[in-house]
Amino acid sequence: MSRIGLKPITLPKGVQVSVDNKNITVKGPKGELVRVIHDSMKVNVTDQELSVVPLKDNVAAFHGLTRSLLNNMVIGVSEGFTKSLQLIGVGYRAQVKGRELHLNLGFSHNVIYPLPDGIDCKVEKNTLCTIYGSNKELVGQVAATIRNYRKPEPYHGKGVRYTDERIVLKAGKSAKK
Repeated sequence: MSRIGLKPITLPKGVQVSVDNKNITVKGPKGELVRVIHDSMKVNVTDQELSVVPLKDNVAAFHGLTRSLLNNMVIGVSEGFTKSLQLIGVGYRAQVKGRELHLNLGFSHNVIYPLPDGIDCKVEKNTLCTIYGSNKELVGQVAATIRNYRKPEPYHGKGVRYTDERIVLKAGKSAKK
């Protein structure tokens, strides 16, 4: 049995969960999320609790995974998720124009990233970009995609990095002497 899968999920006030066969819908103040669960799992909903029950033996990995995914959905529609990116480099800056994020990352052209539905972005001081939304998986994927446009390089540390990321700088050629 999965230790994580055995823990029940308590539903905060204002969050509603509906189960339709294998489709789970979670509604809350921050939006609505829908997910299809694995065939070997069953979700039980009581008044203020959500529990995952395996239908077969030897599916402990899916048991814990399903519980974690449902917990992330409940947290997402009640509180939301954020990721912060920092642009470090001379002339590196970001702007939000409508539903697009315009990034100046030292290329000969600006990088224009269209924001997916359910994701919002806020830019402070032209170099601090905060991505937020109710879907944890989508927020993380958007942040990773933006970071991949210009990863932090190991010699000067220039590029797009997470605000809590620590880059270990390498010594250059002159350090060998």
